Amino acid sequence: MGTNSGVIPWDDIVGVYRTQLNNFSTGSSNINPRVAIVALMVKHLLNVSDRDTIIAIEENIFIQHFLGFDSFVYEEPFNASFFVEIRKRLGMEYVEQINDLIFKHSLKQSVHQKESSKKNDITDTDVDSKDESSSNVGAEDTKSKIETETPITHSGKLLIDATACPQDITYPTDLKLLNASREKSEEIIDKLYDPALHVFKKPRTYREEARKRYLLVSKKKVRRRSEVRKAVGQQLRYLRRNLSSIDKLLHGYDITPLSARDAKYLDTIKMVYAQQLEMYRKNTHSIEDRIENIHQPYVRPIVRGKEKAKVEFGSKINVSLINGYSFIDHFSWDAFNEGSHLKDSIDKYKIRHGYYPAEVSVDEIYCTRSNRKMLNDLNIKLIGRKLGRPPKSGKEKLDPGDRNPIEGKFGQGNT
Repeated sequence: MGTNSGVIPWDDIVGVYRTQLNNFSTGSSNINPRVAIVALMVKHLLNVSDRDTIIAIEENIFIQHFLGFDSFVYEEPFNASFFVEIRKRLGMEYVEQINDLIFKHSLKQSVHQKESSKKNDITDTDVDSKDESSSNVGAEDTKSKIETETPITHSGKLLIDATACPQDITYPTDLKLLNASREKSEEIIDKLYDPALHVFKKPRTYREEARKRYLLVSKKKVRRRSEVRKAVGQQLRYLRRNLSSIDKLLHGYDITPLSARDAKYLDTIKMVYAQQLEMYRKNTHSIEDRIENIHQPYVRPIVRGKEKAKVEFGSKINVSLINGYSFIDHFSWDAFNEGSHLKDSIDKYKIRHGYYPAEVSVDEIYCTRSNRKMLNDLNIKLIGRKLGRPPKSGKEKLDPGDRNPIEGKFGQGNT
């Protein structure tokens, strides 16, 4: 980590982070932006929790050097709960800006190293050879000028692939989702009921009975379809009763007493009830924009087709790999066809470098006829499976290790 502290443009990154701060004139002083950003990097590099990250910073002098400390400090840099605020401030847009700054800085350093190496290779030992070649210096200078003045149109290799990012949620089932919604609705009823305001008794929820009926089916190792359907119907009726009780309690208030968090939960529960009721009546298990978790209602199922996990629940990203640096070109909670985003990745490559890639290595799903025509028009070589029957000779076979770098990046991200 200490070696990486000198190759990162901290001043530029701190400038991006400071655009999210609003307490320049009032309030307490801000935490050093470099400390906040590096602490988040350390958390993901070590793959530990927020509290364990703070403990590691307190104990490790090399991590403190990475944070920019001049000497070893025995106190924690900030409370572990501050990580929540850091993640809120650094959204997808600002992470991309920081990634681009680090990549551009590395390009400048590589160019500077090449120029310095060329200067070091020049020696003054062979004076006679210089005298003999003095007549050809003018011609060589003109050639070098022509080479430097000619603009680069294609250079480098671009690797593109898509993957799913599973969320840390329990495997969703209709019965489990309805039970969680019912329990959350009971909590909202407890918060809404006020004996001084409501003249009627507190609405009954039958929570103990509903819990027993849920466990009666969920704890069975083998569950018949008829049992599951009956249990789903029971939980739907319990939830419908709770939602009507919530509406009745809300009528007693001029202004809703629910916090923004509870109001969001209530909207999610109503959507879950509507979706589950429609699927129950149609006797199906699929619906558009299906909610899989009430705490993370934006999570959608992503069909992968793997043996262990045919369906994963999370987001899907389209990633491009350039010289060891990975960029998220497209991010979505809904499933998408990555082949339709090939042109966007190539355009972003040109924005970062100023020219198109010479080669593009992609999976078979990217190798559509329209994408092949687009790459041919841009004079970009496609490294992928060709159309038609595979050749009998092994000359045109693809290198199995050609795409290992980007697959390795996915494995690195999963850890």
